[in-house]
Amino acid sequence: MALLVVILSVFYIAMVVVWVSQVFFKMDDQEVKVQHQSPPSVYDCSADPSVLQDLKEVASLIEGGAYTSEVQKIYRAMRLTMKLRSKLKASVLSAFLNYVLTSGSEVHTRLSSYLPQDRHDSQVHVETPATESKHLLPELEMFCYLLVLIFLIDQKKYNKAKACSSESIVRLKSKNSITADVLASRLYFYYSLSFELAGDLAEIRGNLLALYRSATIHHNKFSQETLLNLLLRNYLHYHLYDQAEKFRSKAHHFKALSNQQFCRYLLYQGKIKTIQLEYTDAKDCLLQAAQKGPTIAVGFKIQCNKWAVIVHLLLGEIPERTIFTQKRMEKALRPYFELTNAFRVGDLELFRTVAEKFSSTFSQDRTSNLINRVRHNVIRTGIKNISVSYARISLADIAKKLNLDFENTVGDAENIVAKAIRDGAIDATLDHANGWLVSKATGDVYSTNEPQIAFDTRINLCLNMHNEALRALRLPRGLINKGVAT
Repeated sequence: MALLVVILSVFYIAMVVVWVSQVFFKMDDQEVKVQHQSPPSVYDCSADPSVLQDLKEVASLIEGGAYTSEVQKIYRAMRLTMKLRSKLKASVLSAFLNYVLTSGSEVHTRLSSYLPQDRHDSQVHVETPATESKHLLPELEMFCYLLVLIFLIDQKKYNKAKACSSESIVRLKSKNSITADVLASRLYFYYSLSFELAGDLAEIRGNLLALYRSATIHHNKFSQETLLNLLLRNYLHYHLYDQAEKFRSKAHHFKALSNQQFCRYLLYQGKIKTIQLEYTDAKDCLLQAAQKGPTIAVGFKIQCNKWAVIVHLLLGEIPERTIFTQKRMEKALRPYFELTNAFRVGDLELFRTVAEKFSSTFSQDRTSNLINRVRHNVIRTGIKNISVSYARISLADIAKKLNLDFENTVGDAENIVAKAIRDGAIDATLDHANGWLVSKATGDVYSTNEPQIAFDTRINLCLNMHNEALRALRLPRGLINKGVAT
């Protein structure tokens, strides 16, 4: 019995010694790892090798699309690139340039100069392609320029972005193919964006016009659409609405090869029509742009809805409440909701208060001048509400209810009411002798043509949408060839 106790005691003591030794050895190993571990670097490619691998797959996709002239592959590559945009780093781009471009070549040297210098060049091993001497495709070179340009813009290095984009445009002039046209259109967009962010958008207007002329001569449809929108944006940025309309009217017909470009074109056209007092056409363009815009393009939809609300008010219409309650748009559209509420009530004082409260927002949106135009429609809406509420009311009471701030309030109120009667806004008569507004009996709205007009408008909208959907159909290349053969 005593021997068994001794054996058990020795066994437990041995177990404790082994456990303690393992704990101490583990702590020593962790200390050694911490001492020998170098600090993390933003240039280390091994930190996120999946991004580099994804870029290689995108490059192979572009290469395959270039050899087979398949535009859809290039489009797919662009969509994948946008998903990787937030993960781009200087180290990943340097490794990708080393993989695609020949080390020491002119393009490699120029693009590498725009990236931050790597402080751990000796520690980073970059896999190079097996055949470096092969001819570099123009599409891959343009893709490298596009990646570096996007990275510089995201890092807010606008001066370097301007230099890189200008250099890419110079090298683009000697490349002409349908697949290169898709990549060129993206480079044109970021070329204009880099100068716009730097505040030098006017400098490239002449270059954009020359590029548009060249794209038209070579029948580069994708570049034509992009450059047309960029020129319209350039003109509108400096309030050159007349020049923008002249250029738009003389440019080639917009064929809407890209839905994004078509939506931008509708927005710019709606803005031009609004400034030129063509409110009906402007409303159609703006509503169509808001409906066709991508779901993720919240900022674009907000801008379309802001201008659409103003156009509705200028037409004397009240926008639907659902416009202001859309997801992720409530806060941005709040000033225009309060403006619409003041318009609906017809309270000129409330309208003036809202305009002053959100004056900075309206100035930033460049809608201050349009809101000044809405003021007259607010007065007309107030007169319409008064004529419906009262069978007979004096002009002095009308001026008081509208909160008119004119010197001769009664005389001005008489002129405003007379103009509203002449334009057909209200169905009433003026008693000049007694200074009264006498309203006529309200008829049945269904006995008029208003329901028919509203129904016709909805039918036309549906028919136009159906026709545009048919025109936007794209058939696979193999199916087209079979149809031609049969």
